Amino acid sequence: MKDTDMNGAESLVHTLLASGVEVCFTNPGTSEMHFVAALDHIPGMRSVLALQEGVASGAADGYYRMAGKPASTLLHLGPGLANGLSNLHNAKKAGSGVVNIVGEHASTHIELDAPLTSDIEGIARPVSHWVHTSHAADTVGKDAAAAVQAAMVAPGQIATLILPSDTAWNPGGVAHDALETPAPVPFEEANLARAAEMLDGPESLLMMGGGALTEENLEIAGRIAAQTGCKLISEWSNARLERGAGRVEIGRVPYPIDIALKVLEPYKRIVLVGARAPIGFFAYPGKPAILTREGAEILTLATAGADLGGALDALSQATGSTDTPPAHVVEPALPERPTGPIDLDGLAAVIARAIPEDGIIVDESVTTGRAFFPVTKGAPKHSWLNNCGGSIGYGMPVAIGAAVACPDRKVLGLIGDGSAMYTVQALWTMAREDLDITILIFANRSYRILRGELTNVGVGNPGPRAIDMLSLDRPDLNWVQMAQSMGVEACQVATCEELEAAMETGLSTRSPYLIQVDL
Repeated sequence: MKDTDMNGAESLVHTLLASGVEVCFTNPGTSEMHFVAALDHIPGMRSVLALQEGVASGAADGYYRMAGKPASTLLHLGPGLANGLSNLHNAKKAGSGVVNIVGEHASTHIELDAPLTSDIEGIARPVSHWVHTSHAADTVGKDAAAAVQAAMVAPGQIATLILPSDTAWNPGGVAHDALETPAPVPFEEANLARAAEMLDGPESLLMMGGGALTEENLEIAGRIAAQTGCKLISEWSNARLERGAGRVEIGRVPYPIDIALKVLEPYKRIVLVGARAPIGFFAYPGKPAILTREGAEILTLATAGADLGGALDALSQATGSTDTPPAHVVEPALPERPTGPIDLDGLAAVIARAIPEDGIIVDESVTTGRAFFPVTKGAPKHSWLNNCGGSIGYGMPVAIGAAVACPDRKVLGLIGDGSAMYTVQALWTMAREDLDITILIFANRSYRILRGELTNVGVGNPGPRAIDMLSLDRPDLNWVQMAQSMGVEACQVATCEELEAAMETGLSTRSPYLIQVDL
């Protein structure tokens, strides 16, 4: 096809493919129909339909975390983008690269102020690093290449390209070659000598996040810890953490503020690699927002967008640890097989025993899952994905993206029932795409985390109306029926033995499977 034979939408698809974007998580409308048509007759792009835009944006987040390159979303005008904002917020906080393609009214139609007219750029900016509107068919390809390039800025960025429908249907589209992927920014070499001096003994801490949490980087950190005696810790929420037997273990800053303060109190010197200085998720009456001890020296060696591997290599050389065997390497170890009614300890034990080799764990277990980390550290090697933005409804969409990115790996989603209701439509996409995902829904029939937050903010004796606003009963949610109605096989369990058998069933099939875990 000659460039002059293309319309703008066709040049968009050709450019995305040339730039390495091979998956589109889509929920299109009228203004995007020419893009839909182009996806139909141009081979190479996998189109995954979502029934709600938050599923599409969350799936793109999960895809980037596992594939290391962006997918695109296809969203309908301002309201469609708005439906996806929550998980775009989470993706932005996770450092995920996403290319949003958002349809807009034809340029001649915008002035008529039709019902779906809105300020799309204004809606996009709070969750985007890069926003642009194409104004002619012959610039769409160039703009698309720039969007992908922006999404690949380390650690990953949200790029939103807005296409008026006439730029999609008009002739004159020109496909564009991929632009050069930006290199990560350098780490703070001026801080290297001081960072090496600071990591001296058990009162010093190497705190890591983002891309520093690969298996290779954790091994370097383990060498530094063995040589210097410093401790290792990661942020509470990590986009992707490599864990399991044979890997260097790293703990997390606890979520509960009182526990976090105690954990961080011993450390007088903290070096940051890919992490921010620890702060509380929220403000609480009479409690500090900064979680480190007063007077602690905190030094940033590398920000999340920097060359984290290079920073750790240099720090290892500066501390003389390049040939030191790493500390904190986890031995294979599984808990004893639990029996009887499911409690939190039994639940953690069953999950630890079931984690498959090279599995991908998507964690949105909120309160239920706080006991999971210590028990699962000796399980087979796996990747653990957290919600970095705090907006719930992330887990099932991210599981979709992870499964699309890594079809040869098992995906296990650990999801609270309140969180799952925000993006329940994700089950339909799992079934439609026949994705290898096993979902555990923790049915405690409440927003349990908010029960605790009532106490944390000083509400000591909440009344029945307050409790009722945090409860998910009257009626109870039936996850088995919901899953089955969307084509996902499902079961309900109440004992450890039932859960163990259900997880064995779910993980032994390559199709989606949901387990309602009654707590």
